[in-house]
Amino acid sequence: MTSLARNERPGHDTADLSPSVAARHACRTGMAHHTAGVANGFVQGNLAILPEKLAGAFHRFCQVNPKPCPIIGMSDVGDPRIPALGIDLDIRTDLPRYRVWRDGEIVEEPTDIMAHWRDDLVAFVLGCSFSFEEALLEEGLPIRHIERDVRVPMFRTNIACSPAGPFAGPMVVTMRPFKPADAIRAVQITSRFPSVHGAPVHIGLPELIGIADLAKPDYGDPVPIEADEIPVFWACGVTPQSVIQAAKVPFAITHAPGLMLVTDLRNKALAVL
Repeated sequence: MTSLARNERPGHDTADLSPSVAARHACRTGMAHHTAGVANGFVQGNLAILPEKLAGAFHRFCQVNPKPCPIIGMSDVGDPRIPALGIDLDIRTDLPRYRVWRDGEIVEEPTDIMAHWRDDLVAFVLGCSFSFEEALLEEGLPIRHIERDVRVPMFRTNIACSPAGPFAGPMVVTMRPFKPADAIRAVQITSRFPSVHGAPVHIGLPELIGIADLAKPDYGDPVPIEADEIPVFWACGVTPQSVIQAAKVPFAITHAPGLMLVTDLRNKALAVL
């Protein structure tokens, strides 16, 4: 990963900026790399933006599906700012890449959404498993996609989300391989972070949750699994994208999987124990 993806903004002195602010500034000036490992210590978030007329139903969907869709921030109607997540945050420019959806299909993947922003839009920021990865790394547990500098592998499953209004569909999960003893420790550690997906939803036997081939993720990049390792699956904030696709929502904007919003919240502040 380049230093720009970490903390730099061309032509500006970033020495006095926090890593989270510097990461957002880098996005504004063209950084389009995945954000795993960027601004360590700061909470990252998944993004879903919907018209106001659908925002209430989506909010209910998140409430009845807290594992994949834990809300950590929400904008006012038509306001691209979410001050609780960052004073200078602009939801239209501060992610590396976005997805624009029409009738359940991706029509564009821009690096900003200034041309798509409307006065009736509401932005939802959902917890991301990148936050608990810091705690896993601190305990010495290896994170394969970080080691390989790729996006975490994500899979659509046969686990049905609870419906709300037009929103219904399958849960998406992330996968990280661990040796069995490390998998047990990973369950213990991530259980402390319910606002960023918490404990795994499944361990081992991917076919039981509808995953046919771990080498072919639906989103992100494949990672190798060694003979003495087992796959561990966490609920994922990309779930709204599978739901938007299934519901054929007329218009929506999301983040590109693995390319997240970096906030000013601290990961440690999310721990419940």
